[in-house]
Amino acid sequence: MHYFKNFAKEVSSHGNEVLFTCRDKEVTISLLKHYGFRHINFGRNYKSKLGKIFGLFYFTFKLFLVALKFRPDMYLNASMYSAIVAWILRKPHISLEDTFNNEQVNLYLPFTSCVLTGDYPHPSLGKKEIRYNGYQELLYLHPNYFTPDKNVVELLAVNEEEKYMIIRFVAWNASHDFGHKGISYENKIKAITEFEKYAKVFISSESDLPSELQPYQIKIDSHMMHDAIVFASLLFGESSTMAEEAAMLGKPAIYLNDKSTFYTKHLEKRYDLVFNFSESEEDQLKAIDKGIELLKTPNIKEEWQKRRQKMLEDKIDVTAFLVWFMENYPESFRIMKENPGYQYNFK
Repeated sequence: MHYFKNFAKEVSSHGNEVLFTCRDKEVTISLLKHYGFRHINFGRNYKSKLGKIFGLFYFTFKLFLVALKFRPDMYLNASMYSAIVAWILRKPHISLEDTFNNEQVNLYLPFTSCVLTGDYPHPSLGKKEIRYNGYQELLYLHPNYFTPDKNVVELLAVNEEEKYMIIRFVAWNASHDFGHKGISYENKIKAITEFEKYAKVFISSESDLPSELQPYQIKIDSHMMHDAIVFASLLFGESSTMAEEAAMLGKPAIYLNDKSTFYTKHLEKRYDLVFNFSESEEDQLKAIDKGIELLKTPNIKEEWQKRRQKMLEDKIDVTAFLVWFMENYPESFRIMKENPGYQYNFK
């Protein structure tokens, strides 16, 4: 939802009508209600492999029925359902891609009109691909749109002199999560025990926490999570999205995943904003040690803001680019193919 909130506000101010369709996944509905966007909820996601196959047909059919009534001129999203519906109804469909999960890409690529990707190293998606100099998380965390709310520190009951950090656990039930186990329970406990020697620990989790970890659960409204990251000293966990969000905000991030992602690897190699570790026992322990090192490093906030500024100077305003691209499609596609440097009009 975050990806398109600023885009929706911009195009709506130009006289366009926007409808969000969604599944009832974690905080999506509460965010849509908070920002006041018109939306239709298709219900809960399916977790099993068989359920996901059924969901492909079920959610596509539900979206088709909505499209017949709403009659959109264009479709925009980062999943496969609307690509199929747009193809059936012969309307342009623009995809945003940053995970490069072949299982999903191979399903939607034949049906989409265009795929927008960041220009960090990643597999080519062919003639439909347009690369822009940025990250998807800049759609909502670029300083042109995001101003942190300092009240979050008071809501977290953190003293001015006190450090705090956020640990993020995921549920591992997405289609690209099969085969992953994440951080072991023993190392979750070890991480919390070690980190709280240097900072107050908050946990954000997609799934319910066991009773012994519930006292650490972060208790703020979902729309304030990015504010919480801004004033944190470290983001540690299993979510590539939150690791990237921390990087966009100039906060040290440690991300554990056997495959990592193309953008978290690039954020480490190019800007030293993220540290990538595998899910192996050895790497889990190394990641905890790295977290301790970062929490103990003096003046780290100033250093990470310098790294963030360097990153921002290289990147475009992705929301402004997306608004232009959608409102001028298909001419915008032709312009970007012939002159990719045109995107720098949106710095």
